[in-house]
Order: sequence, then C-alpha cells, then structure tokens
Amino acid sequence: MRQIIDERTGGTVRPPCGAEPHGATMRIAAHVTVLHEGDPARRIMEVVDGAVMLTKLLPDGRRQVVELLGPGDVFGLAHADAYACSAETLTPATINTHERGALERDPVLAARLLRRFEAQLCVMHSHALVLGRMSALERVAFFLLRLMPDGMVGTTLHLSMTRQEIADFLGLTLETVSRAFSELKRRGLVVLQRADEVRIQDRGSMRRLAGAA
Repeated sequence: MRQIIDERTGGTVRPPCGAEPHGATMRIAAHVTVLHEGDPARRIMEVVDGAVMLTKLLPDGRRQVVELLGPGDVFGLAHADAYACSAETLTPATINTHERGALERDPVLAARLLRRFEAQLCVMHSHALVLGRMSALERVAFFLLRLMPDGMVGTTLHLSMTRQEIADFLGLTLETVSRAFSELKRRGLVVLQRADEVRIQDRGSMRRLAGAA
C-alpha cells in the first residue's frame, strides 16, 4: 500500500484512490533538505505542490542553484547511482516519491515522468542562455518574469527565495543582485514593497529588457 507520511507529525493516512503502490507522499516544511548530492539514489521524486530548488556545490565551496521546481516537476536524477544534486524545499511542499525500480515495472509512470523531464530540460536550456548571454540586470528581469503567471499584470510577486539564493541561481554575487533590483526600481519597472515582495509596474519594458518581447 502506498504510504502518506506527514513530515511535521510523523503520522500516516490512507492513500488516495488510484495512487501508485510503489511510493510514498511526503508533506515537508519550508527550507528542508529532501536529498543530498552524492547520496545513494533510490527514488524519483515528483512535486505535487510547493516549490523546490536543486543545488550543486562547486569544488571551492560555492553553491549553484541549478533548477527551480514547481507542481508537476520531477527530480532525483542520478549519476553512477548517486543523486546528481541536492534538493531543498523553498516553501511547504507535498512530494510524491517513486522507487526507481518502479519505472521499469510501470511503463505508464515512466512515460509520464519522462515527459516532465523533457519539459524541464527545455527550461534548463533557457536558463543556460540567461547565464551565458545576459547582463546582470537582464538576468534579474528574466527571473522575475519567469515567476509571473501569464496574463498577470500589476500584481505583487511573493519571492520564496532570498537574495543570496537568487544570486546563486543567476550566477551573480549578492551585491550585484541587490544593485539590479535597485536599478529596476530606479527605472520605475518594479516597486520593492518588502524583501520578499516585488510589484512589476511595466511588464512590457521588463520583457524587452529580458529579450522576451
């Protein structure tokens, strides 16, 4: 039977109807490390709700945020039977886990997860372009637009990442990210309401700045 584990209480509840019999569902608080880079890779994980970031440590100790995940996204890729990245929740999250061997036994599950991996790979290609070709200001504008749902105008974005985490994601220093936010504010493109709240005032100009127009 599929197990549902509440990470806050340690309790379990009955699995939902139709759930796969080869995994578990975890409810996890914000800022919890779900898996560590280099640990034995035993499961594939799927975000049901909430936000998760994947990170890698560089040889000099610096951290790179390599991917941001939301509902429907999948993580737990392995290299030589060890996890390729660490994963940390940015917000409270619900995560489905699947035994790696289940992908061989369940072709429907394998096909569904493969489609998600393909979509995520395309997003990572866009992120590689951002890191390789855009200025610091363009990177921050691109990052904010990525968080903004289609059709959303003049609504406040609630940032689940700290300025340092944003810097680690965009390949910048904390000081450079702070200057970029200040410059966007000076140009009247955003209003910085709080450290974790940004209101985009001029989406068209932001899109042109980020090369998305």
